[in-house]
Amino acid sequence: MFVKVCSPVLSLVVALVLATVLAATAQPAAAQATGATTKPADATTGRVFEMRKYYTLPGRLEALNARFRNHTTKLFEKHGMQNIGYWMPTEGPEAGRVLVYILAHPSLEAKAAAWKAFGSDPEWKKARDASEADGKIVEKIESTTLRATDYSAIK
Repeated sequence: MFVKVCSPVLSLVVALVLATVLAATAQPAAAQATGATTKPADATTGRVFEMRKYYTLPGRLEALNARFRNHTTKLFEKHGMQNIGYWMPTEGPEAGRVLVYILAHPSLEAKAAAWKAFGSDPEWKKARDASEADGKIVEKIESTTLRATDYSAIK
């Protein structure tokens, strides 16, 4: 499933993810040379991606970036989430206030378990509370779960 693209930044994010991860997920040259193909993605099982969009309160984007840079990305990995990429819109009304990122999870069940563990992690709570000592950072979060198509370069 894919969300309705409501801003050019989402199209850019998808294009950047494909370009960034293609090298890491491409089939080995030997498999391509022998004509081996990959099995199409199953519509109900397997790896899923999560595109998240954080809208910050005015003037709080740098505080969010610092929290992700210094704490959150490492905690995601600790709980089995794969960091794919992080972006900020460069133009339009979202510039200067939005962080967009994509995570990968082995399955929908793994995604749910990872977020549950992350949310109750004392390290996360400490980092969140410390980063919000000067006030709340995030105004709104949007999350969309995506599954690769059978023709996607990234699965």
